[in-house]
Amino acid sequence: MTTSHSAVPNHHAGFPGFAGPAGYLAAASMVLGRKGNARLAARLSAVAAGDAVADIGCGPGTAARHAARLGASVVGIDPAPVMLRAARILTRRSSRAVRYAEGSAEALPLPGSSVSVAWSIACVHHWADLDAGLREARRVLKPGGRLVAIERLTRPGATGLASHGWTAEQASAFADRCLAHGFTGIETNQHGRGRRTTVSVRATAS
Repeated sequence: MTTSHSAVPNHHAGFPGFAGPAGYLAAASMVLGRKGNARLAARLSAVAAGDAVADIGCGPGTAARHAARLGASVVGIDPAPVMLRAARILTRRSSRAVRYAEGSAEALPLPGSSVSVAWSIACVHHWADLDAGLREARRVLKPGGRLVAIERLTRPGATGLASHGWTAEQASAFADRCLAHGFTGIETNQHGRGRRTTVSVRATAS
């Protein structure tokens, strides 16, 4: 019997939050590091002009700004003030269609049925409570709204920074949890190759 977290999608729920100089360094790394994932999230969710997007765990706002360039209105949500400060600085001159708010996956600062897309990029493995997060995602999504989660594909048994992401088993476990919360049309896929491989789960709110 194993005691590993191999099948737990939020296996880094207890990881310390971003803050201080280290938080700004992390934000800087995400500005470039999330561009590919931002494009992937937009493609998987078919973001278009007129969509309202909730970027859960937005970090420095890379994906939020990308969605705004496609014509969507966006709320970037993050629990770390350092990330929100970086996001606002980087977004200030580029888009008026993006706003940022402090919050978490488990307590989204949004009205019910207010967005058509909700995505979480490299973040679900940090959620404190998967069930609460999925309940909130379903609450804020309009019927037929799209939920997308993207994580780096990691190896079973990886440790340290290399473990931040999902194994294929963890992605499958998250897909099962989406089904349990009433989402439909659930798809799990891998993208890219080598160290850049990511895994995604896409689901539709009923």
